[in-house]
Amino acid sequence: MTADAVSYAVSALSIIGIRKREVPPPARSTDETLRRRIAEGLRFVFGHGVLRRVVACTGTANLFSGMSSALAMVFLIRVLHVRPALTGLVMAGAAIGGIAGGVFAGRLAERIGSARIIWVSMLVFSAPQVIAAAAWQGWGVLLFPLGWGIAYFAGMVYNVAQLSYRQSVTPPEMMGRMNAAVRWVVWGTLPVGGILGGVLGTLIGVRPALWLAFIGSWAAGWFVFCSPLRHMRDVPSPPPTSAPDIAS
Repeated sequence: MTADAVSYAVSALSIIGIRKREVPPPARSTDETLRRRIAEGLRFVFGHGVLRRVVACTGTANLFSGMSSALAMVFLIRVLHVRPALTGLVMAGAAIGGIAGGVFAGRLAERIGSARIIWVSMLVFSAPQVIAAAAWQGWGVLLFPLGWGIAYFAGMVYNVAQLSYRQSVTPPEMMGRMNAAVRWVVWGTLPVGGILGGVLGTLIGVRPALWLAFIGSWAAGWFVFCSPLRHMRDVPSPPPTSAPDIAS
């Protein structure tokens, strides 16, 4: 908890250290209400064929990720009988996958294609994550951080790629409203997934529920595969710059 708090302090100091002077956004018209701006963001996102599928993929993956997150500690301690002192070490080891994903996301996008990597990261890179649910007591416990780390790696590569795509197809004046609309949906499924994970873990067992969570997270990639992204290698060039969005 102390390390987490220190990281926020470092983040705040880093932001304070930015010396770039930004141009103030233009004043909004008096009839542009908050409700209208929210509606414009949702209409833009769900009216765009690819963005709609990206939201479906991310929201579904987050739903099942919320399930696996709720079940992970219970699985490690009650099913695999990992000592509480080692549980944090196992989870920290898995997080290395996320760091690796951030480091290699750009290189992978260049090699595979900045648009193609969106569905490749979900359907190819993340497929081995299911081995986490097959972990057993003893040395078999290592399957859990390995599978979890693969999920983190693929998720980081996917997030970098899909966010880049969203920014490339959204006019600057709509950027804030687009991001707000997307996050309202895809982050909203996380707590639902946590509740669902607890319910299913109780009804069908922790391991079967964990299998379902990992398989569901992987299967979310079919939303973006069954879209125009399948026929694209790279994302389009960003739209021309216009007035900035105050909400971005």
